Amino acid sequence: MTVYTADICDEHYDKVSLLQPHYQNYGGAENCQGEVVTIKLDKNNSDLISLLRDEDGTGKVVVVDVDQAYYAVVGENLMKFARDNHYAGIVINGYVRDTAQIKDIPVALYALGTCSRKSIPVTQGERDIPLSFGGVDFKPGDYLYADTDGIIVTAEKIV
Repeated sequence: MTVYTADICDEHYDKVSLLQPHYQNYGGAENCQGEVVTIKLDKNNSDLISLLRDEDGTGKVVVVDVDQAYYAVVGENLMKFARDNHYAGIVINGYVRDTAQIKDIPVALYALGTCSRKSIPVTQGERDIPLSFGGVDFKPGDYLYADTDGIIVTAEKIV
């Protein structure tokens, strides 16, 4: 069943938060929906690698905040991990790379843009904490819906 963010906004106006429009989808899935898993990174994506590679993502969307640092957070390898562990999508307050390779991987990947460089020094991230960016507060367990019209978040699954 395809769910459209415009319909959800029309029917549940008072229950949705709408992410600002600067995010583009670079993944192979045109839309996604799922329970929010949050992770805050300090440029380096090693904690995100562990999450996508080692944990079942069925019915989940990972929301990543790197404070718009100009480094690629997700590329081809992480998208393959996300696909293999059944994540519906990833939303990044940052950048991605390997876009030619990831456009056919059936996982939605929303980001601000692209950057060829990744951050090498390993730094510690934080999991399952509230995040705030793009005019939206994300909490672990929230529900996210995304399509070509936008990205919305609700406190609970409403569709």
